[in-house]
Amino acid sequence: MPELPEVETVCRGLNKLTLNQEIRGGEVLLQRTLAYPLSASEFWRGVKGKQIDRWQRRGKYLLANLSSPEGEFAGVLGVHLRMSGQLLWVERKSTLPKHTRVRLFFEENQELRFVDTRTFGKFWYVPPDLPPEKIITGLLKLGAEPFSSEFSPEYLAQKLHKSRRNIKTLLLDQAIAAGIGNIYADEALFLSGIHPQTLGCNLTHLQIERLHQAIIKVLQTGIDKGGTTFSSFLNLMGVNGNYLGVAWVYGRTGEPCRNCGTAIAKVKLAGRSSHFCPECQLVTGDW
Repeated sequence: MPELPEVETVCRGLNKLTLNQEIRGGEVLLQRTLAYPLSASEFWRGVKGKQIDRWQRRGKYLLANLSSPEGEFAGVLGVHLRMSGQLLWVERKSTLPKHTRVRLFFEENQELRFVDTRTFGKFWYVPPDLPPEKIITGLLKLGAEPFSSEFSPEYLAQKLHKSRRNIKTLLLDQAIAAGIGNIYADEALFLSGIHPQTLGCNLTHLQIERLHQAIIKVLQTGIDKGGTTFSSFLNLMGVNGNYLGVAWVYGRTGEPCRNCGTAIAKVKLAGRSSHFCPECQLVTGDW
């Protein structure tokens, strides 16, 4: 699933390419891609003829503020890529991929195309008289943004110290830190020297401070590298992300640690693979 750096990469691309352009129409090729409204005709009544003023990212959600031709706020277009969704900015005449689910038509024969192999991705249109959280209810469950002032070492300590869950599972909890997923959780734990099976309640204040710094560092590096292409992620122009080329542990099982040379190990935690260095990452307390 695309994580914060991948979604942020797409968001920045959307803000470069789609702003102040009228949505002139489109197609819904897979009905269940629409989360709200469920009717394609209602969806098009909401977005057709509107311009995109600005895209923003919240966790792994993409949210676009729309405006009417008169310049009035006209609602919000929401997108979640889920497991395999891709947003691609292409010429309308280009070959249509098999797994295209939604098409938004713009000026000069351009389109924003949503391609989603596993069909979990979602689109929302939120009318201007409703807050986005009323319709896109997943927004209500999100914790602090890692790059925000709210996401401090003190905030992280408060969230982790009361829990007997392992730290890897805690980092994947979107109610704690919005946007972190499997890749960057593994990377942050390596940089902070914390074993993924360490319980949250056993972390020291120093470890939490290091973890806080590591989270911000790996997410920023991920953004700088254009995200990670592990299976299907592409940016808006169809280009792969390059983070895997500099990854510390993720996807490197059996390869030598870049720090000490020990073979990178992998363990399953709550059904997710966790990559770590047995020498550089030690367990704190019992688990």
